[in-house]
Amino acid sequence: MDRATDVRLAQCFIAVDDHDKALAFYCDVLGFEVRNDVGFEGMRWVTVGSPDQDVEIVLEPPAASPDASPADKQAMAELLAKGMLRGVNFTTTDCDALFERVRAAGADVLQEPVDQPYGMRDCAFRDPAGNMVRFLERPAD
Repeated sequence: MDRATDVRLAQCFIAVDDHDKALAFYCDVLGFEVRNDVGFEGMRWVTVGSPDQDVEIVLEPPAASPDASPADKQAMAELLAKGMLRGVNFTTTDCDALFERVRAAGADVLQEPVDQPYGMRDCAFRDPAGNMVRFLERPAD
């Protein structure tokens, strides 16, 4: 493999404790589409993505591995409930308009839109499971 463009991000994973609430947020509020919805061994994985992009987000149960011990599953559920798991950053062309739309939908606001010293304007929320989602607006060229 010679070129960095031969490697591209396909999926990232976000733990959720209620897929229906997560779908309402990611699809109804953010406008993503459902690409796959799979049940396996009593668990559910739902893949969503922007209609304008190939990258997908897999909404998975905490400690999704069927091999995870009950203690590991409990620890993951507790971290998720505290909002301690990593979230995801998105880009947008209008941070302020997106902020108003997401806030109006009732999402938990972590940071109102602000101009950052590194040139971005951004805001942040918690999704229904407690994951941080940040929206970045790049400066106009």
